[in-house]
Amino acid sequence: MYELSLLFFRIATFQKGPQDVPASPFVLRLLLPVYVAINYLILFLNGAHSTAVLQIAVDFGLIVLFCWPLLYTSGKIARFRQTLAAMVGTDVVISFFALPAIATLNTHANDLAYFAMLALVLWHWLVSGHIIRHALDRSLFFGLGLALLYIMLSSQIMAALFPEITGVSQ
Repeated sequence: MYELSLLFFRIATFQKGPQDVPASPFVLRLLLPVYVAINYLILFLNGAHSTAVLQIAVDFGLIVLFCWPLLYTSGKIARFRQTLAAMVGTDVVISFFALPAIATLNTHANDLAYFAMLALVLWHWLVSGHIIRHALDRSLFFGLGLALLYIMLSSQIMAALFPEITGVSQ
């Protein structure tokens, strides 16, 4: 597990790519409980106790529904497991580093916590673009464009399905 953690950290720091992830379903089976746990902790800190599991399932579904068609239409479906594992694994890494900022924002928000969250969102975008770039064998700008599209679409879908995320009641 240490080697996988180090691999996803290296992907998140642009030292490796999704092609370095083993194309084994076992990797995803190892990642999913960690992904669920870290995201549940984040949602717990944000007070979304009642819908946490559903939000995590939808979030995972959105990653799958973004990666699979993208790889399928580009003729690179064989890279699906590696790309999905890279997206989930780096999400775990970035979410882990987000925990202190989220806890700070929920207890006594300050400018440093807001800046940290902005930096983490930017990092997530860059890492997602890096993964997409390698998965599709395209330019970094192409990967960043698709990553921005994914982040915007998933944010809109999550906000529509779970209005408590935005604090707006419908």
